Amino acid sequence: MATTTAAQRRDQAKRDYDAFLEQCPTRELLSRLTDKWVALVIPALADGPQRHGELAGRIAGVSQKMLTQTLRTLERDGLVARTVTASVPVRVDYELTPLGHELFPVLVGIKSWAESHMDRVFEARAQFDARP
Repeated sequence: MATTTAAQRRDQAKRDYDAFLEQCPTRELLSRLTDKWVALVIPALADGPQRHGELAGRIAGVSQKMLTQTLRTLERDGLVARTVTASVPVRVDYELTPLGHELFPVLVGIKSWAESHMDRVFEARAQFDARP
């Protein structure tokens, strides 16, 4: 078995995680990160731990089922931590992990861009739809 250098291992890792390749596992992660609920949950948790009900109240239109699924997926991916506190009733808090905090500026940037460019997008859509 041939010995590889650190540079060769880094080059191999770059090839292993190339989202343009069909079998790359980063495609699944990209699909998850571009979900609208993920793009709203991550920024909603940036200010600190919140309970499920607090998140549901902050993110208009999300169903309990979708919020629960989104939080479980984010927890599985290491982006959100779930903390259960024994009390009556049981208290469950969700917060960003260090990895989630790294993702936050990227998603909040996309969210902010969308909010500040909607007028231009609506204008582009109207022009497109008006074409013969």
